[in-house]
Amino acid sequence: VQLQASGGGLVQPGGSLRLSCAASGFTFDAGVIGWFRQSPGKERRGVSCISRADGGTYYAESVKGRFTISWDNAKNNVYLQMNDLKPEDTALYYCGYGPGWGLDWRQYTDWGRGTLVTVSS
Repeated sequence: VQLQASGGGLVQPGGSLRLSCAASGFTFDAGVIGWFRQSPGKERRGVSCISRADGGTYYAESVKGRFTISWDNAKNNVYLQMNDLKPEDTALYYCGYGPGWGLDWRQYTDWGRGTLVTVSS
């Protein structure tokens, strides 16, 4: 499985960004694609994930109501629409693939390079 995240940048508080994760190399419609973020000195934390089997989604409490995960019809691109961004959302954002479900990064087997999101005035 190959994954590549993009779309990061500098945005002011209250602004929006859309991250993209280009995904390929899947054999079956199974597993989960997740978005994670990591700030310097902190553990990687789950943000949101989407099931490749049925499109079910899950969000961390910190982003509920602000972030939306989605994919294109071919399931080759997974998006993270981020609205009402806050300085505490600043982090390196990664997309990952795991065979199961949920936002425990230790259950994920494949990762793309991160894309940096900076929220600052």
